[in-house]
Amino acid sequence: MARGEGAEQFSATLLPHVKPVSQDGIKIAKKREQRSNHLSLCSKLCYAVGGAPYQITGSALGFFLQIYLLDVAQLEPFYASIILFVGRAWDAVTDPTVGFLVSRSRWTRFGRMMPWILISTPLAVLSYILIWVVPSVDQLSKLMWYLIFYCVFQSLQTCFHVPYSALTMFISPEQKERDSATAFRMTIEVLSIVVGTAIQGLIVGNAIPPCVGGNLNLTNGLNATIFNSSQESSLDKTKQAYLIASGVISGVYVLCAIVLFLGVREQEGHEHVKVNRPLSFCEGLHLVLGYKPYVKLVMGFLFTSLAFMLLEGNFNLFCIYVLGFRDHFANILMVIMWAVPFLILIVLITSNLVASYLIAIAAGISVAAAFLLPWSMLPDVVDDFKVQNPDSHGHEAIFYSFYVFFTKFASGVSLGISTLSLEFAGYVSNACVQPDKVHLTLKILVSLAPVVLIGLGLLIFKTYPISEERRQGNRKILQNLR
Repeated sequence: MARGEGAEQFSATLLPHVKPVSQDGIKIAKKREQRSNHLSLCSKLCYAVGGAPYQITGSALGFFLQIYLLDVAQLEPFYASIILFVGRAWDAVTDPTVGFLVSRSRWTRFGRMMPWILISTPLAVLSYILIWVVPSVDQLSKLMWYLIFYCVFQSLQTCFHVPYSALTMFISPEQKERDSATAFRMTIEVLSIVVGTAIQGLIVGNAIPPCVGGNLNLTNGLNATIFNSSQESSLDKTKQAYLIASGVISGVYVLCAIVLFLGVREQEGHEHVKVNRPLSFCEGLHLVLGYKPYVKLVMGFLFTSLAFMLLEGNFNLFCIYVLGFRDHFANILMVIMWAVPFLILIVLITSNLVASYLIAIAAGISVAAAFLLPWSMLPDVVDDFKVQNPDSHGHEAIFYSFYVFFTKFASGVSLGISTLSLEFAGYVSNACVQPDKVHLTLKILVSLAPVVLIGLGLLIFKTYPISEERRQGNRKILQNLR
């Protein structure tokens, strides 16, 4: 008896229940697998909502924190620049740190990423509210108060956002489903920027303190005393308005976290590979900096994001002191995003309120492509890295964390320098009129510098090597590996 014949008889007698798999059976199995990997519309929406807290708090802090520190908390510009720089720099350092910790996290019944999101949310909300409290202490103590709670909030928000960003790779093994979910996320995040600015602007815009100086005619001590009392009362209302706005935004933050947790199921090990050993910081830095597509994407995003951060940090001061729209700056911020034509035109116009509104609305269309689009390209870079390095697995969080690290650190430097430049220009907190040097400085910060940075970013994006053809090829290779 031949060996093959014995094997066939053995299989037929001892394993009679095993039947040959037909082509139809293979097709049915593939269809079942595709259905199991399919994300419902509800899941995509719930995943997209998870990106809202980062953008809502980011827009509120970006547009209002600088003017809040200068004109409400009445910190000296030098102290405000320290808070903005150190806070952003600290935030940048925490991103790769959290990324490494997330990559070392073990799987739980809630997933690897979800526990980070759940635990960090209540603490982040508390620290965010404390940022908008004005303590009755001296300048140095105020500096320490805001520096501590700003850094604490940035750290806790990182514990939310880095796992959430890496979650993109674990909601589905299908690239098409991830791309669709990312598109929903980009849409929600664009809307969230507007929502964050609108919430802060609507609440704070109705409680603007009167400026100091200008054409005040205080003929006697009694009038001066009445004015100081009125100004102090108005300032208290402004402080309360900022606190109320922080409470509303914190409520939205918690609600979005709950929706994300209840509506998204994190998938474990869909690539069926063993995760490599955790990398050290230097190894992770060498890994990401040695991959050219990643470096070009980061550099392009770095310049475009710096342009937006310079604009959002100084545009409110520009509206108040250069354009003279103290009572309307919050409303303009609710419709402004940014675009290069806007940055040029807004400086050329003198004090035309209607033109400012119209240009701001038209400029908002470009914010997604100029600021948020690079985020949607990051999963493609990670997939390309996997194809080029098939033996390297489980390093998704490292790519996302270093991506945020570079941009946040650079933004901290730029915001610190921009605020410090106002100090050198002679900025006076809450004054009705600022020196001409302050006007010139603000024009440079909201127009010339962002235009140059956007131009550099676009030139770098032009050399981005991952084309649509290469992207589709990577997708097919990864599907075959799975």
